[in-house]
Amino acid sequence: MMNYLQRIGRSIMLPVAVLPAAAILMGIGNWIEGTVWGEGNIAAVFLINAGGSIIDHIPILFAVGIALGMSKDRDGSAALAGLVGFLVVTTMLSTDTVALLQGVDAGNVSPAFGNIDNAFIGILSGLLGGAMYNRFSHVQLPDFLAFFSGKRLVPIMTAISMLVATAIMFFVWPMVFSGLVSFGTAISNLEFIGAGLYGFFNRLLIPTGLHHALNSVFWFDVAGIDDIGNFWAGTGTKGVTGMYQAGFFPIMMFGLPAAGLAMYHTAKTKRKKQTASLMLAAGFAAFFTGVTEPLEFSFMFLAPALYVVHAALTGLSLAVAAFFQWTAGFTFSAGFVDFVLSFRLPLANQPYMLIVQGLVFAVIYYFLFRFLIRKFNIMTPGREEGSPEDDEEGDDSISSAEETKENRFAVLGEKIYVGLGGKENIRTIDNCTTRLRIEVEDMDKVDQDKLKATNVPGINIVGKHNIQVVVGTSVQFVADEMNKLHK
Repeated sequence: MMNYLQRIGRSIMLPVAVLPAAAILMGIGNWIEGTVWGEGNIAAVFLINAGGSIIDHIPILFAVGIALGMSKDRDGSAALAGLVGFLVVTTMLSTDTVALLQGVDAGNVSPAFGNIDNAFIGILSGLLGGAMYNRFSHVQLPDFLAFFSGKRLVPIMTAISMLVATAIMFFVWPMVFSGLVSFGTAISNLEFIGAGLYGFFNRLLIPTGLHHALNSVFWFDVAGIDDIGNFWAGTGTKGVTGMYQAGFFPIMMFGLPAAGLAMYHTAKTKRKKQTASLMLAAGFAAFFTGVTEPLEFSFMFLAPALYVVHAALTGLSLAVAAFFQWTAGFTFSAGFVDFVLSFRLPLANQPYMLIVQGLVFAVIYYFLFRFLIRKFNIMTPGREEGSPEDDEEGDDSISSAEETKENRFAVLGEKIYVGLGGKENIRTIDNCTTRLRIEVEDMDKVDQDKLKATNVPGINIVGKHNIQVVVGTSVQFVADEMNKLHK
């Protein structure tokens, strides 16, 4: 079950990664409209509408991207199946179709069916499309039906399966929708406290990948909140819309890099250089792009109590920003790029105050982390028990000569591959935004010492046969090299 949930978390990052394109288009368009040629400029309108075309079709992106990610060999027919499933359910459960089936006027149909085109349905369609691909992509039909065998069968079976799912959802969806709306409304009605609770649980769920499910309620149009879509489209209330995004900027741009500095300063003397390299790269990624997994995974499992402190501070940051109604938004993550692009949007409210808040949180993170690490001797990077404080790096470490631009990914991939037990022990190799997701035959054959010697930010064992290796934003290139060895 955990492996399945992890695969969903990985797959959903594929369509989410498309969203920065919307940020660039809409951000530049609004910048032009607000500072250069004025309102109604044709170039600004063009760019804003182009970005909106992406935001408005997030459910379709989810249906296609998740189906592709969940298929066993990432084949395009799985993506087509996800799209087919989405078109079937959204057409069959549209307000007009439901009115026809119920024999009533469209105005008397449950509002749930007016919101059937949402991220939840996109995710469901993607999961079903991927499952149908994995089940039917190699099925051979009798000769007279041979044309429809294999991958051609996948969209057909997806359509049939989605018809069954649609019949069930005809009765279930109104109840599910009401539950989601009630949940979202309950949190949103708590105003800044609700934003704080959301931020806290968002971080706590990062290790499992289930934070995506929580995010979909508040960021997308699953429960009617659609914080990201409304913020970038300019439809909402200034100072309120964006409250589930704004508080992340002070954490990702300032707080976490400051935490990395604290961990560097408290590292053992002989490990400072190695720790500095890790924290500098991870801190820059967090600040510039808002990708925080390399930094978070570096201490998440070494120091879980410290990670809970980080989650609490994230919740506090969202609560503070929501209380003062300081808002900015993102389409990918709360880094410098999205902050700059959202600065001039109509619903951005005193976004510069998030920088002030970020500087305050940087001070809090640095001194609180440094105090807790030293006071309770917390094992953070560079302070692990058994750290070779006086030893030179062993043969398994990557030398500067090896780390050339041409082969450093190949070298790292080979070392991780060997540490995982090689071809005999590795079942599958996959990756998300920053992590390798590996399925192994026998976890006892995984040499964690060899993996740690590669200086990766973190290792996470998530079951008897599943292990994650945190690499960073270049993970795809490492995975590609490992897949070459695994052929």
